[in-house]
Amino acid sequence: MEAKIPLKDQILNKERVTTLAQDIQRVYPGFDGSGFTRVVLDKFPELELKARIAWISESLHKFLPDNYAKAVQILLDSLPPHDDAEPTETDFGIFTYAAYPDFVAKYGCNKENLVLSLKALKEITKRFTAEDSIRYFINAFPKESFAEILKWSKDSDYHVRRLASEGTRPILPWSPRITTPPEDAMPILDNLFADSSRFVTRSVANHLNDVSRTNPDLVLATLHRWKASGKQDSKEMEFITRQALRTLIKTGHPSTFTFLGFSTDPKVSVSGLRIKTNPVVLGNSLEFELIITAQKDEQLIIDYILRFPNKVGSGHNKKVFKLKPATLRKGEVLTLFKKHPMRQMTTRKLYNGTYRLEIQINGKRMAETTFEVRGV
Repeated sequence: MEAKIPLKDQILNKERVTTLAQDIQRVYPGFDGSGFTRVVLDKFPELELKARIAWISESLHKFLPDNYAKAVQILLDSLPPHDDAEPTETDFGIFTYAAYPDFVAKYGCNKENLVLSLKALKEITKRFTAEDSIRYFINAFPKESFAEILKWSKDSDYHVRRLASEGTRPILPWSPRITTPPEDAMPILDNLFADSSRFVTRSVANHLNDVSRTNPDLVLATLHRWKASGKQDSKEMEFITRQALRTLIKTGHPSTFTFLGFSTDPKVSVSGLRIKTNPVVLGNSLEFELIITAQKDEQLIIDYILRFPNKVGSGHNKKVFKLKPATLRKGEVLTLFKKHPMRQMTTRKLYNGTYRLEIQINGKRMAETTFEVRGV
């Protein structure tokens, strides 16, 4: 079986570093492309992906002119033609140029170069997203940055419009948190929720989902206002709403279910909750079944919660998973069966011990049982 190539080697490798060096040398003949490539690649084996981006940025600083404005102009001139094709769901751009926005954040996040740096990020993001780098400017110069980003939210380029939302998200994976209150970004989202690009509206929804962790009332009020405006297609508005409220649904936030038109006290009974094989051996699946009987007509969002013992065995961590949405008539019976793989993951460590399974319907805990996991 052929060994799998690590992601870092797939997207930032010798070929891409060489291409980057050639692009710069084309517009700046004084650039030592071979020396730059050698310095960068010598350190690559010991670096993970994000560290590789940072190292390329640091190396660019050594090989480009000391004058920041001149260096940035060289980088901008070296960018390939802008491809304004329809976006995909993962259109982050060409990783060859991932170090460019990092360079701007490292060496241009200061008062002297603020205007130039923001303009540079706007141009660079059309080739590779500047969603991480813009956050340093927001935290350091919030007033000036938000004023510029508000303009970006009306830009003709969908990459720039997405940056206006994604770059201002309170919680962006692998990036620094925004230190300004979430209300500051709402005028930007007001310009973006009716966007025609799913690439943009998905970011808007994820942005609201971030805000929901600290200010659910603001999120619900915003969604209500947007829906009432009629500016967005109803199906796309449903998508934004569903994505924006997914964390509040999982946590059982009552006002969210009311907002969505679901009862917070569903008239259903849960019976027959049973673990098929107990204990569950690590590497196999947790298999369980249950029966839901409706006592009146109900719309349901059915989730299940797993509570995992921690390393020292003194408590449990939990994770909420979707099971099924359902519409039941009075007297209707729904039988559900689920297989949940129990294997080690990079984001969650499993331990031997007692686990708890809970059934949550419209945010309300309706049934629970325990099971053992062995073989860790």
